[in-house]
Amino acid sequence: QVQLVESGGGLAQSGGSLRLSCAASGFTFNNYAMSWARQAPGKGLEWVAGILSGGSDTYYVDSVKGRFTISRDSAKNTVYLQMNSLKSSDTAVYYCAAGFGVRSTVILAQYDYWGQGTQVTVSS
Repeated sequence: QVQLVESGGGLAQSGGSLRLSCAASGFTFNNYAMSWARQAPGKGLEWVAGILSGGSDTYYVDSVKGRFTISRDSAKNTVYLQMNSLKSSDTAVYYCAAGFGVRSTVILAQYDYWGQGTQVTVSS
């Protein structure tokens, strides 16, 4: 049974930090690209960051470049999103996603599995 379980969300102050984790199980983690996406209140789903299966290639939406870092730990089958210098505009439900054979992480439709999401709220 495939599972992606996010954790680490919560309330942070503007300028603060949070680290999200996504624990994967039920599939061969090393063969999948992983991404984080978010959905702010009243808005559509937005891709935020992606990391290819090899772990050396990472990609970010412009609005988080220099503030967020995506990484993966193959030994723990876990992908992380370190979020620094948080802004109120980062408030959203954050989802992790796994995609087999994904080369362009920005295209959300190609992901095979999704987590249930974790809420991040940034107060100004």
